[in-house]
Amino acid sequence: MASGSWAEVREKFQAALALSRVEVHKNPEKEPYKSKYGARVLLEEVRALLGPAPEDQEERPPAEDDVGAGDSARGLPAALVEVEGPGAQGAVRLAVIEFHLGLNHIDTEELSAGEEHLMKCLRLVRRYRLSPDCVSLYIQAQNNLGILWSEREEIETAQAYLDSSEALYLQYMKEIGSPPLDPTEHFLPEEEKLTEQERSKRFEKVYTHNLYYLAQVYQHKEVFEKAAHYCHSTLKRQLEHNAYHPIEWAINAATLSQFYINKQCFMEARHCLSAANVIFGQIGKNPTTEDRDMFQDAQWIPGNCATETEGDVPELYHQRKGEIARCWIKYCLTLMQNAQHSMQDNIGELDFDKQSELRALRKKELEEEESIRKKAVQFGTGELCDAISAVEEKVGYLRPLDFEEARELFLLGQHYVFEAKEFFQIDGYVTDHIEVVQDHSALFKVLAFFETDMERRCKMHKRRIAMLEPLTVDLNPQYYLLVNRQIQFEIAHAYYDMMDLKVAIADKLRDPDSHIVKKINNLNKSAMKYYQLFLDSLRDPNKVFPEHIGEDVLRPAMLAKFRVARLYGKIITSDPQKELENLATSLEHYRFIVDYCEKHPEAAQEIEVELELSKEMVSLLPTKMERFRTKMALT
Repeated sequence: MASGSWAEVREKFQAALALSRVEVHKNPEKEPYKSKYGARVLLEEVRALLGPAPEDQEERPPAEDDVGAGDSARGLPAALVEVEGPGAQGAVRLAVIEFHLGLNHIDTEELSAGEEHLMKCLRLVRRYRLSPDCVSLYIQAQNNLGILWSEREEIETAQAYLDSSEALYLQYMKEIGSPPLDPTEHFLPEEEKLTEQERSKRFEKVYTHNLYYLAQVYQHKEVFEKAAHYCHSTLKRQLEHNAYHPIEWAINAATLSQFYINKQCFMEARHCLSAANVIFGQIGKNPTTEDRDMFQDAQWIPGNCATETEGDVPELYHQRKGEIARCWIKYCLTLMQNAQHSMQDNIGELDFDKQSELRALRKKELEEEESIRKKAVQFGTGELCDAISAVEEKVGYLRPLDFEEARELFLLGQHYVFEAKEFFQIDGYVTDHIEVVQDHSALFKVLAFFETDMERRCKMHKRRIAMLEPLTVDLNPQYYLLVNRQIQFEIAHAYYDMMDLKVAIADKLRDPDSHIVKKINNLNKSAMKYYQLFLDSLRDPNKVFPEHIGEDVLRPAMLAKFRVARLYGKIITSDPQKELENLATSLEHYRFIVDYCEKHPEAAQEIEVELELSKEMVSLLPTKMERFRTKMALT
């Protein structure tokens, strides 16, 4: 090619890149792809100037055209073939143009055309894919084909391309290792070629993209262990290469913590959340971080963390801060609940023997801390690592064994409740706000489990009621039926727990006064009111209770019936006739549970303990009522 033509090729190629990367942000609203179409014209002109592919670079027959472009898709290693001679050099340049045409068509939502160009790119340089000239180009083309097929929900095909990219990167780094050329360098004069440091940085970013997209694939396939592994690796590499935006990195790390929480890996979860706090704190302080739009093409676990524009940053900042706070709340709550489940007896009270056993195990857990920490994937090095460790050291990761330890986690969780509510307010974020309040209530509930003073436990449940009851006034049950049910059931259970505690306190007194009796009855009445509101919400428009209760509300409905039955039996009254009526109503609810489980055997599995107690009461109450009638007749 003449020097004049080559200069023209380079000039047109650079202009196309500028249109695609810079001018695209200036497009008019009615013509969002204007600069993309302009870039496409220039790329097609460059392709024409380069001429057709040399004969020995013609496309392979369709029979050879495997997904993942050949041997690498089948797990076979690539062989090193250097790009030598004008024919090979011409094929590589054409492949770069086909790659950019592929991206161009994908950006303008012409996926089939984009796929065709990317496949052409792979075929042109397949034999050179392990060479420093082509490895980055080849991996990028496969990564984009992986994204394309994932958008078509062809996950297996997407994974084949992405696995192939990962295998090629690992083989290249093992066998060659030198920083490869960036695709754009094939159109740069020698004096403008990139430094080895810049080449390495760009190549590592390409591999980080690959890991990121593999995380999405495994998340979609519900292979959560692998998804978490790739997520953690991606985040770690972003820090190592200083290629991240603090808001995006922090929310992704916090989201990853939820996976570890569900797996009860609290050390790893704490590490992710601590790192999220530290990196989020860099916002506005770290202008060297980059890649604001690095991952805008893919969905992070479990939601979409789309890249923000400058104008969105103030609101997005507060939203992400609130989301990270919610992840911290879940950490504190789940760790406390995990401890509760480990130490409670068969009626849900603190088992002191189990508590003592766990204390003995605590020493062993502490001894193993160092080895566990080494296995965990640590974020950052140097000062960053120290900053993350400083946050971690203030938060426990072992199950709390007494009230003081539980209270520390409670206070931390409550701090983040207040932080989350600053953004997720009832006006505009109804569902989110309610979930935060419910988590706050749950924190009080589990803290009460550790409290041995019954009066203080009552006060904790009273706090729960005080924060939940206003929500039932603000919510329209027509639009928030499920949420209303949840809140009604939770309030009912809080009153129920308070009543049980007040009865236990009264039992310790020789002669409970009328004030205590009145308090117990009022709590009883309030619990019944909210259980009944919950049960009434299950009725059809004609106010008829369903013959078959939906699976999603079966257990709470049966529990509500059981507790209402028990509550009627707990009403304190000096009127014998009223007491007899209460016992009859109690029996009616117990019978409902027994009869329903006989008609619907699957329900028995949901409430095994309550069903056995109900059967017992159905057997005992008629005799008790008959004795009561006899006594009334005699008096």
